[in-house]
Amino acid sequence: MRRRTHQWVRDWWEGEAGLLGGLAAWTTVPAELLFRAVVAMRNRAYDRGWLPVRRGSVPVVSVGNLTVGGAGKTPVSAWIARRLVKMGARPAILVRGYGRDEIDLHLRWNPDVPVVVAARRLQGAEEAARGGAGVVVLDDGFQHRALARDLDIVLVPAEAPRRPRLLPRGPYREPPGAVRRADLAMVVRRTASQEEAEEMEARLRSSWPGLPTAIAHLEPRGWMDLAGQARETPAGPLLAVASVANPVGFALLVERITGRRPELLAYPDHHEYSPADVAEIRQAARGRDLVTTEKDAVKLFTLFDEPDGALVLPLRVRLTRGKDTVRRSLGRLIEGKEGW
Repeated sequence: MRRRTHQWVRDWWEGEAGLLGGLAAWTTVPAELLFRAVVAMRNRAYDRGWLPVRRGSVPVVSVGNLTVGGAGKTPVSAWIARRLVKMGARPAILVRGYGRDEIDLHLRWNPDVPVVVAARRLQGAEEAARGGAGVVVLDDGFQHRALARDLDIVLVPAEAPRRPRLLPRGPYREPPGAVRRADLAMVVRRTASQEEAEEMEARLRSSWPGLPTAIAHLEPRGWMDLAGQARETPAGPLLAVASVANPVGFALLVERITGRRPELLAYPDHHEYSPADVAEIRQAARGRDLVTTEKDAVKLFTLFDEPDGALVLPLRVRLTRGKDTVRRSLGRLIEGKEGW
């Protein structure tokens, strides 16, 4: 029931929930207006200093977005941490801890970079500093304004909904105008083309002249099994299993790569799989190849008897525009800092 409700909400936000969705869009207007007013008052309070913004003892890079999930915050945060390591810094990654999957992914991608879990971000940043970190990468921090940041990066999906409706009427946590707070806007594409991403970047530059921008592609880097071993592209019928913010986007990506449209079995974002879920997945597969995301793989690995029980499609971050902009932005964090 929870899975069906989650999928219906996603369809509703995309305008594909039929007559009932249209009715819900109208009846939730007062709730959206109330949420919009609360967000505006909160941001005004921070802008005018009525709510305190505290600075940690080490620089902070924040990676966030405007919508509910699906922008690539975790892979981009991990990519930034790797870049900082190559530049001679000692980063730590700070997460809120909504789901164990994000923590496990950071540990898999950057085993030598500490991961700190803290609901109170300032305390988490100080814990990271005491552990020897010279810079903190805040995963999902754009709306967490209580912690000062030295570099504020907002991710804008190239596939973002064109109607910027706020919660609960749509997926936006803030209006698009909040982008002006960022030091850098990075357009992130999965299924969109480079041209579509450049169109989004052009709209950002037109709306906020002078805002530094970049484009990143979350591109597939080959198939692997649940244990991380390389595997061939699946050749038969497919069942896509995903508990991510945009499961339909994952299914479309699989179709683009394989040329075959998979049936989609979607679970709520950050879903913790159980043995009963695995039984349901196996039953739904009916002999088809199971394909899933890397985010799901870290949770399914312990529940499957064999590592080749599912094929995983990992993604990597590749900058296609704005490499120098990003390099300079990160470089300013560590200029004049020794022993990082």
